[in-house]
This record gives sequence, C-alpha cells and structure tokens, in this order.
Amino acid sequence: MAKEQGRKVIAQNKKARHDYLIEDTYEAGLVLMGTEVKSLRQGRASLVDGFVDIDGHEAWLHGVHIPEYAQGTWTNHSARRKRKLLLNRDEIDKIERRVNERGLTVVPLSLYFKDGRAKVEIALAKGKKSWDKRHALAERQANRETEQAVGRRLKGMDD
Repeated sequence: MAKEQGRKVIAQNKKARHDYLIEDTYEAGLVLMGTEVKSLRQGRASLVDGFVDIDGHEAWLHGVHIPEYAQGTWTNHSARRKRKLLLNRDEIDKIERRVNERGLTVVPLSLYFKDGRAKVEIALAKGKKSWDKRHALAERQANRETEQAVGRRLKGMDD
C-alpha cells in the first residue's frame, strides 16, 4: 500500500480565529485508538468546544468530538474523551509558562493528516472582547470594499 503524502485537512475551528487573537501556533501529534483513526479518515470530527490543558507536564486535548466508528464493535472509543498530545518537553514547558504568566489559553485550530499521521494545530490565544470582534469585521469589510473599487477602476468601470 502506498504511503500517503501531503496534508489532508479533516476539521477546522474557524470560530477560534474569530473569538481569539492568535499569538503562536504549534503542530502536535495525537495519541489515538484505531477506531478514532478510522473515523477521522472518513472526515468526521469537530473542534468547536476543544481546548488544551497542561497537566503534570503533559498536554491533553479536551472537548474534541470524534464520533464513534460506524463499523466498530465493543472496542469503539468514547466520542469526547481526552487525548494526549505529542509535543517536545521544551514546547510543553514554554506553553505552560506563557499560559500561567499571561493568562493565555490554548485552542485547537485544525485537525489533519500529514504524511499519514494525525496532527492537530494548536495555538496560544488571547480572548477577544466584543468590540475587538466588531472592529475586525469592520476592517475586513473596508478592505473588501477597497479591493472591489480598485478592481472596478482597473476594468474601466465607473464607481
């Protein structure tokens, strides 16, 4: 059987980029059961309520929903169990230090297969206030309108 190449995205947490200001990102491996991998290969997962907790110098992913495998038997996994993240000791210590010092949180951004192995992209993030969210939406809308006006201008259309 040929080895998988490249990156195949399974799930993304678009709400995290809206609700948090992303400061730093890390790629981590996941410790999974066989039925979880099979369920992920079917493209079924949700990162919406997920977060990362550092406990005893180990990183754990909580709240990520990987549904039970349809053809699984009594060996099937629990859908919302906590899963261990595979990070270097230095990365775990750095994340733990920044979370404790600055009050940041760690959220999953995306879940994907990279060269046949399940990976999760996690981010150190700071929660946005409601006015920050409104400001970001207004800025995005202004940029879109500017690009549209430039496009019309280049095509020779009237404004």
